Amino acid sequence: MYENIDRYIEKLMTSAPDMPLWNIESIKQGKKPAWNYIDGCMTTSLLEMYKTTGESKYLDFVVNFVDYYVFEDGSIRGYDPKKFSTDDVCESRILFDLYAYTGKEKYLKAIELSYSQIKEHPRTKEGNFFHKAIYHDQVWLDGLYMIQPFYTRYMTAFGGKDYSDIVRQFSNVRKIMFDEKAKLYYHGYDSSRTLFWADKVTGLSRNFWLRSIGWFLVGLIDVYSFMAEDCVSDREVIAGIFREAIDGILLYQDAETKMFWQVPNFPGREGNYIETSGSAMVAYALLKGARLGVLSEDYRSKGLDVFNGIVKNRMSAENGDLNLRGICLVAGLGPENNTRRDGSYEYYISEPVVDNDAKGVGPFIMAYTEVKKIK
Repeated sequence: MYENIDRYIEKLMTSAPDMPLWNIESIKQGKKPAWNYIDGCMTTSLLEMYKTTGESKYLDFVVNFVDYYVFEDGSIRGYDPKKFSTDDVCESRILFDLYAYTGKEKYLKAIELSYSQIKEHPRTKEGNFFHKAIYHDQVWLDGLYMIQPFYTRYMTAFGGKDYSDIVRQFSNVRKIMFDEKAKLYYHGYDSSRTLFWADKVTGLSRNFWLRSIGWFLVGLIDVYSFMAEDCVSDREVIAGIFREAIDGILLYQDAETKMFWQVPNFPGREGNYIETSGSAMVAYALLKGARLGVLSEDYRSKGLDVFNGIVKNRMSAENGDLNLRGICLVAGLGPENNTRRDGSYEYYISEPVVDNDAKGVGPFIMAYTEVKKIK
């Protein structure tokens, strides 16, 4: 069933660092090469392939790719910490591994540059990082995945294992953004309650979006895995939020494909569709959660069901060309001058659906590494 996956990964590894095949946004919009979360999804997954298989081709590819972006003085092509974008820190999580594997001081310098953003990043009145400076006063589920794993790795390596700020930010999201009735998390929260997409009373966005919930789940389980094992109480807070969120999204699993809908609580509604990237994130979270013992053993089979559903329904091998289909290209909220991105149901189903974007491919490969780890 999985015979095409390794060949598919090989296809994507023909990419050049300045225009990778998996970064569909950059290709479509002609963006200049810059440190970004989309490449971060892919390089993170390829490093995990190296850790899982021991095959040096994966590490060699990532080192070659990253060396185009990280310079000897530790500066990073296209990265400015003063932009205060959680997205821009995402790829920096791999620098810890690259420094450990190669010993190159430039990676350590780049870690410190990335951490300089953490120290000054603006926060909501509740204490959570702004999603970006341009998305002021806002917390998006996406941003927890983007910045917290790096922050956790830094605190484990250099910060005396002080995870209190990280735990507090996740706990704030649980308190504010979780819907007790639906058992799902809203995509965004506006602490100022001034944004056009936000409820004036609660500050919450209008809908649940699958991939944002997927980002949150992956952020939780990755943060848990990066915390020191002796920090039991901090890990258990993260694990408790994770278990509740996993059980919530599983309530909305499609019975036929075992995947999940773009707007998860409206299955079958006109325009809604089974979406690949968020489903892959749920698969990865389930499989990793079971492996680490955060979830009970029976959740492993649930994760395999989701992963196999993706392989069966979204992995295409037409004319010998392999593609991963059904990936929402992008979705967000605002900013003020982009009122189309209003968090409505109609908005979420209106964004382009593409093949092979790393926001889907990266989590798919991460889930595949978890399948490979099953004894």
